[in-house]
Amino acid sequence: MKIAQAWLLGTGDLKIMPVARHRNLSKRPLWIIALVALVCVALTGAYVYPPQHRPPCFGCGPREDWYPPVPARIYTDDELAARVVIRDILSMPSIPSKNPKIAFMFLSPGSLPFEKLWEKFFLGHEGRFSIYVHASREKPVHVSPLFIGRDIRSDKVAWGKISMVDAEKRLLANALQDTDNQHFVLLSESCIPLHNFDYVYSYLMETNISFIDCFNDPGPHGVGRYSEHMSPVIEKKDWRKGAQWFSVKRKHAVLILADSLYYTNLKLYCRIFDPTGIANWSVTHVDWSEGKWHPKSYKAQDVTFELLKNITSIDMSVHIASNKRKEELKRPCIWNGSKRPCFLFARKFLPETLDSLMNLFSNFTALSE
Repeated sequence: MKIAQAWLLGTGDLKIMPVARHRNLSKRPLWIIALVALVCVALTGAYVYPPQHRPPCFGCGPREDWYPPVPARIYTDDELAARVVIRDILSMPSIPSKNPKIAFMFLSPGSLPFEKLWEKFFLGHEGRFSIYVHASREKPVHVSPLFIGRDIRSDKVAWGKISMVDAEKRLLANALQDTDNQHFVLLSESCIPLHNFDYVYSYLMETNISFIDCFNDPGPHGVGRYSEHMSPVIEKKDWRKGAQWFSVKRKHAVLILADSLYYTNLKLYCRIFDPTGIANWSVTHVDWSEGKWHPKSYKAQDVTFELLKNITSIDMSVHIASNKRKEELKRPCIWNGSKRPCFLFARKFLPETLDSLMNLFSNFTALSE
């Protein structure tokens, strides 16, 4: 999906984008799909001044001595208010927690087919994680005691609609109630863990950046979906595309909920503007090599030790532009100044893969040790 407010459609990897005015109605869902990934995180801030005093961040983005240009226009009252809120949230020091946890937020139409696998991942680490489940179609039947009682109040989620964003914000609002939750990961029912819990915890908690997929696609499914109606609140130069499956720090989660200007005005996602605080890749792997509207779905026969090993060894973030040349946009995954494997989770795995994944889990997560 798109981060252009990358907040998400249906458990898909879609991207919410504005619909062109003279477009065949039958193709409208495709528009939305291609872009919905921009990750909720983004709405809030295409125009924010980054904090001038913060610990160094080793992700993507401009240098710390970067400053935004002098505004070329007069901002509206709502824009000025939004800029102040965003600036102050980003500059606020983090509230220390004696028991920092990761909030795992599952966005699903119903039951979670990989609960037993996630239970294996979580066991022995109680007190270091929280679980939240948003089931949009039917009440989930839980097979793991770790998931019982973790459902939040949910609402219908329509594929390609703003209700996907609403569901993600609902998950964040519930997870933010616990002040010990310091990092927030959005997952679908088809997601699996690629590493053991200690590795994931260290990867997310020992850095000061959020992981939000975000790149400049010059093709028709990227910049081609920008609408001039969004100007001047969101300018064309700030339009980005990405996957919806984000992993964010607490301050960015608060930023998403605090925004009303961009959400109301656009009802889709753009990037969070915190150049020194965002890594432009998602820690959830998907395979778009088939060139379809949806990523590859892994079947039982696809699940092998080699597949999982190959995914966990990827250390370059690769995006394919939607223009005729299908340009590959590559960048290394830099974590605290060092090149590291990019992915902690992967999707889309079909329910039939559960037994194979359970059998392989101990072996492939041992690679993280």
